[in-house]
Amino acid sequence: MLIHDLIGIGFGPSNVALAIALDEQRQAGAKINAQFIERQHGFHWHPNMLLDHSHMQISFLKDLVTMRNPASPFTFVNYLHQKGRLHDFINLKTFFPSRHEFSDYFAWAAAQFDDLCVYGEEVFEVLPEQRDGAVTMLRVRSRTTGAADGPVRERLTRSLVVSVGGTVNVPEAFLPFKDDRRIFHSHSYLQSIAANADARNIAVIGAGQSAAEIFMDLHGRPNAPRVDLVMRARAIKPADDSPFVNEVFNPDFVDHMFSRSPSERSDMLREFRHTNYACPDMDLIQQIYKVFYEQKVADSERHRFLRRHEIRSVRADADGIQLTLHDNNHQRTVTNRYDAVVLATGYQRAHHKTVLAPLARWLGEVETDRDYRVRTPADFHPAIFLQGASEASHGLSDTLLSVTAVRTGEIGRALLAAQPAQRREAAGAL
Repeated sequence: MLIHDLIGIGFGPSNVALAIALDEQRQAGAKINAQFIERQHGFHWHPNMLLDHSHMQISFLKDLVTMRNPASPFTFVNYLHQKGRLHDFINLKTFFPSRHEFSDYFAWAAAQFDDLCVYGEEVFEVLPEQRDGAVTMLRVRSRTTGAADGPVRERLTRSLVVSVGGTVNVPEAFLPFKDDRRIFHSHSYLQSIAANADARNIAVIGAGQSAAEIFMDLHGRPNAPRVDLVMRARAIKPADDSPFVNEVFNPDFVDHMFSRSPSERSDMLREFRHTNYACPDMDLIQQIYKVFYEQKVADSERHRFLRRHEIRSVRADADGIQLTLHDNNHQRTVTNRYDAVVLATGYQRAHHKTVLAPLARWLGEVETDRDYRVRTPADFHPAIFLQGASEASHGLSDTLLSVTAVRTGEIGRALLAAQPAQRREAAGAL
């Protein structure tokens, strides 16, 4: 069986950026045998949230490579040049491309590494390969996506990079209704709203960018549904993208964050939370405010802004979805009926622990060092790196594109440094 130097789980933007970093190392003479495994059947980046008029919230300069190597052929600027749109993009006078265009940029970059990626397979566990009491390699087990009883494919690797992204966060009250197509998370919005095309009364739960974008998308739909925007907050708060605050997304801030104590890190995450969580763009907030203002002018109430409302219970029947809400403004409880409910309730970042569960004996709480390598005991030789799962130790930028180009360069260097010893250990195990 072929032994890989590296297997990457997932082939979203983070691991595409890593493939670019490894390609730079290859051109410099390094030889790393890498393979990526992606559960989707092709490259797709949040396809069900590619809404009309939606745009990126970070500069195009924070693409897959520019912050590390602006001379790379994989920059967004070179993508525009290759597509014949560079001059036209300059005329837009913006740092923030549409989400459609950035998705196409990611796909363009990913397509240049098709030979390194196996699509349509889902990794379900990673097992230790042991010799003389030490773990020398990892056995990565996968099967065709969606085929729970399908044949298992196994691969051996000396190193692993886990970049599985977030899993949907579903509030507890909605968990019993995961099979009800009328209740769905924002990650499947376009597909799910098409399946609910006749819905006339819709609740959108959440206070962040996704909730705001979905509200405006529903507002503009030709069937003119009535929408309740439901949130626990008192107001929709904008993202703080002022220059000094934005320094928390600079690569050197990762060093500062990592050098702090756990309590200091927690304090910084709380202090800067509204740079990333539950904070739509100001332009989008103004659009929503204008919608509600124009309703007042017309003396109509198509939409409602249910602020400071908490969900107490959910009931589903043939007549629709009944949400019992507690209004904290007036200290009263009301029950509203909806044809569909959209959960714009964010994501959780713990799926890597599920995939790595068979290694729990060696990995413990799954903590990473500065180079994103999971800390392991001396008798565990493979290098395991995490992408997008180290916010608590590396800062708010960890789940975003902001440091992706720099982070993948750091992982690439750490991976290369680990290779000689790992090759010797693997040779002794054969």
